[in-house]
Amino acid sequence: MAGSTPALPTADVDVGVARRRPLSQGAEAWRRFRRHRLAVASLAILAALIVMVALGPLVWDVAINDIDFTARLTPPSWQHPFGTDDLGQDLLARMLYGGRISIAVGLAAMTVAVVVGTVVGAVAGISRGSVDAALMWVTDLFLSLPQLPLLLLVIYLFRDALKSFAGPELGVFILIVAVIGAFRWMPVARLVRAQFFALRGKEFVEAARALGATTTRQVVHHILPNSLGPVIVAGTIDVAAAIIAESTLSFLGLGFPSDIPTWGRILYDAKDYLDIAPHWAIFPGAAIFLTVLTINFIGDGLRDTLDPRKV
Repeated sequence: MAGSTPALPTADVDVGVARRRPLSQGAEAWRRFRRHRLAVASLAILAALIVMVALGPLVWDVAINDIDFTARLTPPSWQHPFGTDDLGQDLLARMLYGGRISIAVGLAAMTVAVVVGTVVGAVAGISRGSVDAALMWVTDLFLSLPQLPLLLLVIYLFRDALKSFAGPELGVFILIVAVIGAFRWMPVARLVRAQFFALRGKEFVEAARALGATTTRQVVHHILPNSLGPVIVAGTIDVAAAIIAESTLSFLGLGFPSDIPTWGRILYDAKDYLDIAPHWAIFPGAAIFLTVLTINFIGDGLRDTLDPRKV
């Protein structure tokens, strides 16, 4: 009709947009993470490795210490998919058992490093003057220390005492986790401190301070949650570094006892048989390589996901 106003063609579109619910923070982070194909594939591979070492012994129930001299140094076969060592022990069973220890050491050492580094960095970042200077002096001191010689010295001095106190396996586990974590917290502390310096002057922190929020509440509820993105990325790197450090210590003969197979210990035992039984070293080396590689790719994906410039 003349003088009537036609309906806007975008009305239905606007209604549809209005009805669309916004994505939660977790869903939005997962959407960005899925764009990193290498990170998604690495996450699937790492999850498969963890499931294998966790549930594999229930399926492949061969004892790790069964000795069969008639099958010593046999190559991979249907009976022994990863072959055997110089005592005829099944390498698949020992790899599954050792994977639990190697991955557990990496995760536990990462937890120690992240917790200590976050506490030190947060205290230094929220403080001013002598407290910040003293904590950063201690951080720089630890960064300047040669890590591998000190790792070897501390383990050599305290290994027997902890083994007699907590048992051969648990004692060495606690010692290795504590030592590796004690030498991996410094980068996390410097990272958290830098994040605190960047965030404590932001408007939302100033608003919380103006409303009467205490320093502890500002740190716990406002600054720390907004600085966890880089810390998570650093934590993935610490897992890979801890696995390599444990493998290095086991390869040098200062890790777990010889009757407790870890991936590094299996490599150490295989070093004298590389020419006649290369499979003995290939499988644990490939497991260490694949685990560290996937963790690094996951860290790259998390870095891209949590980068505020890409949100």
